[in-house]
Amino acid sequence: MFGLKRYNYASFTKDQLMKDAAVDKFSGPAPGDRAPDFQGRTLDGDSVRLSDFQGEKNVVLTFGSATCPFTAASIRGLNDAFEEFSGEDVQFLFVYVREAHPGERMPAHGSMQDKIRAAELFRENEEISMPIIVDELNGTIHRKYGKLPNSTFIIDKSGRIAFRSLWTRPAVVEEALDELLELQKERGADHAIVHNGEDSRMPSMYSIMHAHRALERGGTRAVQEFQSELGVSGRLAVAGSRIARPIAEHPGRVIASAAIVAGVLTGAIMLGRMLRERRFRSPYDIHRYDTRRRSGESGDYEAVGI
Repeated sequence: MFGLKRYNYASFTKDQLMKDAAVDKFSGPAPGDRAPDFQGRTLDGDSVRLSDFQGEKNVVLTFGSATCPFTAASIRGLNDAFEEFSGEDVQFLFVYVREAHPGERMPAHGSMQDKIRAAELFRENEEISMPIIVDELNGTIHRKYGKLPNSTFIIDKSGRIAFRSLWTRPAVVEEALDELLELQKERGADHAIVHNGEDSRMPSMYSIMHAHRALERGGTRAVQEFQSELGVSGRLAVAGSRIARPIAEHPGRVIASAAIVAGVLTGAIMLGRMLRERRFRSPYDIHRYDTRRRSGESGDYEAVGI
């Protein structure tokens, strides 16, 4: 269950997810609010306190887990953003939370050792460079920020929320971050609410392409529960992700293959047209040519084959 009394849940349920995802009941800090302070330890053993960045850097704070399809869909974009803004006054922090879709391969965390191992696997699989803070077993940090499976908060230098993305969409986060940095430079002030303060849209189509990667890390049971709890949409998402898997995992290879196939088909079509035009002046000459052959009239091709 997602509930307050039991933070880690052994099985995914749609009802509890929808309760946590209700925007009108979302308990995370709103734009302009003071960001709840926290202290955590990264996979590399460093102690991190949010308030240490106040007055020094803006913080991009993202929550996620290995078995969350939204996390799988957004993490590569976040990696790119981390690389792009690494020279700016920005600190990226990823907080590893409970498993969104636990299964037999990656069950609900029973100990901090389990959670650390899951976070390490996630970092390795996704080649993550930004610091990963492993939240406590009962979700101390996650609870302060609303408990959604893959939200992102931009916390400005004043320590307040400048923007929040309830379902992380990296392109939107980058736009908001660009706007914040520009305003800070122009105004010389640490605080600003940017990009209307909030993005609550789900990246549904893109996340479908990555659902398999997250669910398969959980295991067969995670896939089955996802399908049964979400019904037709869940089954379509799994089927769609399997079809889209080559594109999601090897976009360059797929594009190159498609280009080669397109080139071959285009060449074949052009060659066919050239041969046909040499034999007939136009496609409509086919009927006239056949008529001449049947009537015994001489033509350009009468001697062919004799």
